[in-house]
Amino acid sequence: MRSLTAAVAVLAVLAAAPAAQASDPPTSVGRGGAAATVDRLATRAAIDTLRGGGNATDAAVTAAAVLGVTEPFSCGIGGGGFMVSYDARAREVTTLDHRERAPLGMGPDAFFDNGAPPPASAFNDARYSGLAVGVPGTVRGWARALRRHGTISLAQALAPAIRVARDGFVVDEAFAAQTQENLDYFDDVPAAAALYLDSNGTPHDVGTVVRNPDLARTYALIARRGPRGFYRGPLADAIVQTVRNPPVSAGANHSFRPGVMDAADLRDYTAPEREPVHTTYRGLDVFGMGPPSSGGSTVGEALNILEGYPLGAMTREEALHYELEASRFAFADRGAYVADPDFYDVPLAGLLSKGFAESRRALITPSAATSPVAPGDPYAFGGGAAGGGGGGGEASVTATRAGTTTHITVADKRGDVVAYTFTLESTGGSALVVPGYGFLLNNELTDFNYTSTTHPNRVEGGKRPRSSIAPTIVLRNGRPWLGLGSPGGSTIITTVLGMLVDRVDLGSTLPRAIAAPRASERNAPATTAEPAFIASPEGGALQARGHAFTVAPPASGAPEIGAATGIEFLDEHGLLAAAEPARRGGGSALVVRPDQ
Repeated sequence: MRSLTAAVAVLAVLAAAPAAQASDPPTSVGRGGAAATVDRLATRAAIDTLRGGGNATDAAVTAAAVLGVTEPFSCGIGGGGFMVSYDARAREVTTLDHRERAPLGMGPDAFFDNGAPPPASAFNDARYSGLAVGVPGTVRGWARALRRHGTISLAQALAPAIRVARDGFVVDEAFAAQTQENLDYFDDVPAAAALYLDSNGTPHDVGTVVRNPDLARTYALIARRGPRGFYRGPLADAIVQTVRNPPVSAGANHSFRPGVMDAADLRDYTAPEREPVHTTYRGLDVFGMGPPSSGGSTVGEALNILEGYPLGAMTREEALHYELEASRFAFADRGAYVADPDFYDVPLAGLLSKGFAESRRALITPSAATSPVAPGDPYAFGGGAAGGGGGGGEASVTATRAGTTTHITVADKRGDVVAYTFTLESTGGSALVVPGYGFLLNNELTDFNYTSTTHPNRVEGGKRPRSSIAPTIVLRNGRPWLGLGSPGGSTIITTVLGMLVDRVDLGSTLPRAIAAPRASERNAPATTAEPAFIASPEGGALQARGHAFTVAPPASGAPEIGAATGIEFLDEHGLLAAAEPARRGGGSALVVRPDQ
């Protein structure tokens, strides 16, 4: 039965104060429910939903819809994602896959040019194209999540976002920087230029109020018709037309290759529930997202490797060394063995076995290994023929590229938890805005190993590309203790791993774990790191062990990794909500009833 109280609360947001942003605390402690996102308006919409009697799923979808307006380069209805949920009444963790899917008409050589695979240097040619656009899954995912776990309707969840799209929000520095990052392509696409650039063809100034009436109307259409309004009819036709005939200006200085998506691809899209990935670590139960995401299995494998070290008794520098090495070896296995399980028999049991972790740990020394290290053989630990496939550790073209994405963490008074990450892939996706509908389309198909015709993660029609998204829920003594996640492309995995090690082993609070300087080892010759990490005493000591560092590429105007959020369950039913205090301009973490 739908909650009338929750509906009233959501509708009340429509009459709230104007949408100008102000600072919210990045950390809050209290009771009655909590939410943390990168954006004040989204977090407040989630809290209002919780205060009205809605549950964690209701609040997560409500916040996500607002983020689709205020964080349009990171997420939205033109993309997809993964949701991990804990149901307190059933005492179970479930996961929802609404990852984008390749059109049925695509084959392994879809991105090839004259029969030859494109070089890595031609990534932008692949990304900014109709070919890169996967069938969006977000709307189907929201509808299924609410139907399975929610108490309000999709229309009620969309109501606050409709107001924000109609009335506007204030451009911040992160939004302006992300616009600038895509300027050379947005100005090729009239629908993108009209929405994201001013009359001079430059990014909107910080402090400007930006409105998106087209997206308000699109959300209203979906509110009336449900997912059918997105996956069938005029909106679906407009998506197909945009993909197949990218609407670029006559004077465009780039060529956007056409894609092959058709109406049947949209009509037949499904958002399946999948078994969560599960491992134990120091007596805790760690649940994450399984394939086609590599997040849960790679975090889980790295934790299994690290469980053999007394990290809590080590210096921070020594513990960080082993964390980086565990990540290095786990990423080698990720690159070889993780793909869409509907197309490839992922050796998940082997990857997550303690025996396989022990075999990988045996290769780690007190000095940094030289990457790329070779993948191991998980088949020997989880059934199947030894060496039964795999991709030889071959990385996808996007494996070391920054992605934006966004992450939401919500908990309610019942003890339900939602960790939800959704995305367009790269910042600004494909740069293709659907004309008249106000949203960007993803470039998710560049997450395939699209230069290969043999890799398990190669392009195939109907297939979902491998992801790095890692929404994570941790149980202690069978009850929720932590929910967390992060944006950041393949650095999502290392960010989540680092937060868990900091919180569980190294004595950090959750806010400190979120704020700590980061390094991301993904089986590359040099470890990507933030300047503050490289300059730290630990950074210098790690270089003496043989670690080489390269500065993280700029994101939102600064070289940074991730903008995480999380919630911790305290004693006596208390909740601590924490968001990024600085990266991407800082986030917002609120509770329903703050402690005084």
